Amino acid sequence: PSFLAYVVSSGLQDVGFGYAAVQKAMEDEVGKTRHAGWQMGLQKTLTISFDRAWDFMFGEEGLDIWLGSMQDPLSLHQSFLTNDGIEGKVIVFKHHSHIRMRWKQPGWTNTSTLQVRVIKKGDKTTITFHQEKLMDEQQRILMLDYWRDKMQAISVALHALDKLS
Repeated sequence: PSFLAYVVSSGLQDVGFGYAAVQKAMEDEVGKTRHAGWQMGLQKTLTISFDRAWDFMFGEEGLDIWLGSMQDPLSLHQSFLTNDGIEGKVIVFKHHSHIRMRWKQPGWTNTSTLQVRVIKKGDKTTITFHQEKLMDEQQRILMLDYWRDKMQAISVALHALDKLS
């Protein structure tokens, strides 16, 4: 039976669990939004300058880590395909702020929206990944793990660069 049928059959509606409350409870699942489906967000603050982090994230080495290597450079409003089969299209690029793109892994039936930000925080820098229009909770969990791994690789590479200077 549905969650609503369970609530009604168990008598919970008699203690304040009306239809609106049940509907709200179903919408309050972590990572689920009313308009963008499932989403996830991840951020990490690093002790590295904003300029160095920005140049890294959108230079060849950084892009290879978080997006994947490609034959052609990224271009605004152009589709791309990485060597690992990730497909997408850059829809917004704001220098020293963020990139927003359509993003799809091989085998997916859906296309998500991915936004990557680099944010100055005093003498530190925060890197964020936000992904929405994910299919379900399972895809959300997979993407959290995926971006945690990417964030760890970015952190290691940036710390190694910082030691070289």
